[in-house]
Formats: sequence, structure tokens, C-alpha cells
Amino acid sequence: MAEPKKQVPLRLSAKLYDAIAAWAEDDFRSVNGQIEYLLTECVRQRKKNGRHAPEELDVPPKLDLK
Repeated sequence: MAEPKKQVPLRLSAKLYDAIAAWAEDDFRSVNGQIEYLLTECVRQRKKNGRHAPEELDVPPKLDLK
């Protein structure tokens, strides 16, 4: 059985929403589906670049300012 999804309130500017909506339409997705797809791809890319998300996702990563 698939893991239940969390509901997250999200506020976007009208301009950003319109851009995502147009992109979603091009990709035959809903706006919600497009946002989920984009976030998933960003996390995948971050992991690919060797920068893993912390175990506790609500804790900001420590910055190395050397």
C-alpha cells in the first residue's frame, strides 16, 4: 500500500502559479502534480550532487563557511 501523502498549505504569487499551471498543462499534469514532480526532481538532484537532505527535514543543514 502506498504511503499516505501529507497535505501542505502553500502560498504562491499569481505570476508563479500561472507559470506552474502553464508548465503543468504542457506536461499533462495538475498544478499539484507538477509541484510534487518538481520538488521530487529537486530532491533527487540534490542527492545526486552528494548533498543529502538531513535525517530531520525540519532542521536546517549546517553551512560550511570556510
